Amino acid sequence: MTLNDLLKFNGIDPERVIVLRHTPKEPRLKKVLPWLAAERPELFNAYQQTQPEKLERAMASLSGNGYVASFIGHEKGKALFVGLYSIGEARPLTKTEYWEIQACKELKEFGMRGFTEGDGRKTVLWFDLTLTDFYPSWKGKLIVAWPGPERPWWRRAHRNEMAVIAISEESHLTPKMPAWDSLILSWQELSVLPSTWRHVLSQWRGIYYIFDVSVKKGYVGSAYGESNLYGRWMEYAKTGHGGDKSLQNLDPRNFRFSILQIVSPDMSPTEVIALEQSWKERLHSRKPFGLNES
Repeated sequence: MTLNDLLKFNGIDPERVIVLRHTPKEPRLKKVLPWLAAERPELFNAYQQTQPEKLERAMASLSGNGYVASFIGHEKGKALFVGLYSIGEARPLTKTEYWEIQACKELKEFGMRGFTEGDGRKTVLWFDLTLTDFYPSWKGKLIVAWPGPERPWWRRAHRNEMAVIAISEESHLTPKMPAWDSLILSWQELSVLPSTWRHVLSQWRGIYYIFDVSVKKGYVGSAYGESNLYGRWMEYAKTGHGGDKSLQNLDPRNFRFSILQIVSPDMSPTEVIALEQSWKERLHSRKPFGLNES
C-alpha cells in the first residue's frame, strides 16, 4: 500500500496533491515542530502557509482544487503524517504584514527565519490551508517511505511511490518525556509542552532551577501549589518572571528551566520551602552570586 493508494481510495487524484516533509533547518524549531503539530495546530499550519518561490508557484497552480499532504521528517528515509490540507485562496503579504501575524511572531521565538530581506521577494503568498478529514486518527501514527534523494523536501504525489511503512498505536509527535534529572527546557518551550509532559509535571512537587544564559546566574525556586511544577512554570510562561522581582528586568528568552529535586506530593509546603533554602545555600544562588533575593 502507498500514499497514492490512500488518496485514490478517498477519491483524491494524486496529481492534485503536493507532499511536504517538513525538516526545519532552525534547531529550536526542528525540536518543537512535532509538538506544535500535536498541541498548537494553528502554529504548525502557519509555518507551512508561506513557501519558497518554486513551491509557492506549484501550490498556486492548485489553489481551489488541490491539496497539501503534510508530513514531518521521521528518521532517514521516513516521513510522519500530520494531515491533508486543501489549498484555498492565497493573498500576498509584504514583510511588514507577514511579521504582524501573531503566529509568525510566535514561530520567530523558536528561531524561524521566515520572510526576510534575504528572500529576494517583495511579497509572499499566504495560502488558506484547511485541514481535511483524511485519516485524522492516523495523525502522528502513519509513517511512509520518503524516496531518495533525501534532500528534496517536497514532491508531487503522482510522481512518487511512498510506501506505507507503519501505522503505529501511539503518536510519534510527542516523544517520551526525559527523566526529571535530565530535563532542560527553554522559556519558549514551556508554552508548547506536549500534554503528556504537562500531566507528569503537574504531579510533581519539587525544587527547580532557572539559569539565565545571558547573565550566567541562576535562580532556585519551589513548586508545591496547584498543578505543582507545571502550574508554577506556567506562571513563568505567561509573565516571564512568575512574580519574582529579581527576574522582572531580565529577558525570559534567556531562561533555561530544570529540576533539582522532586519530592512526595504529600510533602508540606513548609518542608518544601526548607529544601528550597538548602538548595540556595548549596548553589550559592543568592545575590550577588545568583539571582535569588533571599
